[in-house]
Amino acid sequence: MTAFKKADILLPKLDEKGMEKWAVVACDQYTGEPDYWTKTAETVGNAPSTLKLILPEIYLEENDCEQRVKKINETMRDYLADGLFEEYKDCFILTKRVQSDGRLRAGLVGCIDLEMYDYNKGSKSQVRATEATVASRIPPRVKIRMNASLELPHIMILIDDPENTVIEPLLAKDLKTVYDFELMQNGGHLSGALVNGENADGVLKALDALLEKSADGLLFAMGDGNHSLATAKECYEQKKRVSSPDAELARYALVEIVNLHSEALEFEAIHRVVTEVDTDKLTSEMTKALGLEDNAAQSFTTIIGGIERKFGITKPTSNLTVGSLQMFLDGYLKENGGKIDYIHGEDVVKSLCEAPNTIGFLLPSMTKDELFPTVIKDGALPRKTFSMGHAHDKRFYCEARRISK
Repeated sequence: MTAFKKADILLPKLDEKGMEKWAVVACDQYTGEPDYWTKTAETVGNAPSTLKLILPEIYLEENDCEQRVKKINETMRDYLADGLFEEYKDCFILTKRVQSDGRLRAGLVGCIDLEMYDYNKGSKSQVRATEATVASRIPPRVKIRMNASLELPHIMILIDDPENTVIEPLLAKDLKTVYDFELMQNGGHLSGALVNGENADGVLKALDALLEKSADGLLFAMGDGNHSLATAKECYEQKKRVSSPDAELARYALVEIVNLHSEALEFEAIHRVVTEVDTDKLTSEMTKALGLEDNAAQSFTTIIGGIERKFGITKPTSNLTVGSLQMFLDGYLKENGGKIDYIHGEDVVKSLCEAPNTIGFLLPSMTKDELFPTVIKDGALPRKTFSMGHAHDKRFYCEARRISK
């Protein structure tokens, strides 16, 4: 039995134009770009929208956060009372997302059993975090979910299915389309189809077969929304402890699973820039700790004052280059001071490293084949290991599910 289950999924009774205002991007995107969220609000106007059911993280530290959460809960109850939704029982939704680059990313929306998920390092659960979960990020999100009537997921979970046995066969089937519309703000196109009956049972059989072949019992690895799933887990545990009547509903979380081997998914490296340090001392200590030589299985490039140098790690401490480097940097900065920034794009790193007392680290992109073995071996990836797509290609909210009676 896999952790991924059929669900009772809610979709709004809206036409194509209504759906364009309904779906908005994941709440953890554009946190440094208030204009994006202002434009989204202007686009939505008074129309029903997931924007009114989520709290964009750009507002998480605002003084009116508590009032925003209260309004979200009220709007959820209003939408339910007004009959906005149609419920599709005991099913999955096949999603087809045409990204801004024109590539198709197929996914499957259903429920994860939180009893089979453990985000702690060293977990042997069927569903695991790929990066360390920061405990302090969970309580503010619990306040949003705990009294909510609905959940709307931006959680994307990866399956390692190189032979395309789970999701891809559905693309050839004649399924009922339940939505089909353009996404706002360069988000691409989204359509969804109902997967139920024998087709849904076929998905579960394919996942069972994948589980039998999996290493260490790992079947589902977090892609996006790690802290959202951890929040769902915490809410469930709290409700379970007090025997809440909503505990059984809270036991499950709506997610989208995507095949790691989808051509639309690309892993991009996240580089490091360390400032306010003695670069000679850091380089010397790094050489001692990691046993650096020019040629080795793990390698990266440093930049100091425009001068680039390639290093190979002869004493790795992680399955990945970024892991070995990050462990060293964490220890060094704690002991000696300095600041670290995580940077997308080599050109930005090179520009920043023209400043004094600054060193940059250009890291290789992680290959898809490294993800599951690394989670199994190391427990979780170092923070900021990789980026999975651009902000406008992140998941948009569309489906919903009741999480309270």
